[in-house]
Amino acid sequence: MKTLTLIAPAFAASVGLALSACATGPAVAPTPHDAFFANLSALCGQRFEGRVTTDDAADADFRRQRLVMHVRDCSPTEIRIPFQVGDDRSRTWVITRTDTGLRLKHDHRDPDDGHTHALHWYGGDTTSAGTAERQEFPVDADSIALFNANNATVSTTNVWAVEVHPGRSYVYELTRPNRLLRVEFDTTKPLTD
Repeated sequence: MKTLTLIAPAFAASVGLALSACATGPAVAPTPHDAFFANLSALCGQRFEGRVTTDDAADADFRRQRLVMHVRDCSPTEIRIPFQVGDDRSRTWVITRTDTGLRLKHDHRDPDDGHTHALHWYGGDTTSAGTAERQEFPVDADSIALFNANNATVSTTNVWAVEVHPGRSYVYELTRPNRLLRVEFDTTKPLTD
């Protein structure tokens, strides 16, 4: 009997561990959307200077300005990234988790009074898994309607992309036929000013 008494608690403990492991199930690997969001979240609270790396004539003014992004207002479901062009602080990129992936929206304000711009809250949702370092956001139906209503039909085929290369860079990209804008921020040198 003593042998059974000593074995029984150990057996019960091992059965309990086995049952609890079954109840929680196997560990689930993060999706590319989760990994991307985690890479972006790791930059929270930091500011970085960037530069336009493409040569489209439409971006000449951007190339002459100081470009600064600030990864802030971070939660488990949303990250807001104000993007400053020179003295203009009217732009904020908003990346949100959705049931099926990620969403990028552009919060545009009037640079003079801060009210919402006519072209405000446009963007799109991911339509593929993407990768831990790059996500693409094709223009959504609401944004197409907004662009059509505001004489910006050239933007109805926009695809935005965001890249986060840990320990290296953050990239914002806009593409459409005959248009490419890439702004790259060096994340190895957070701003302190």
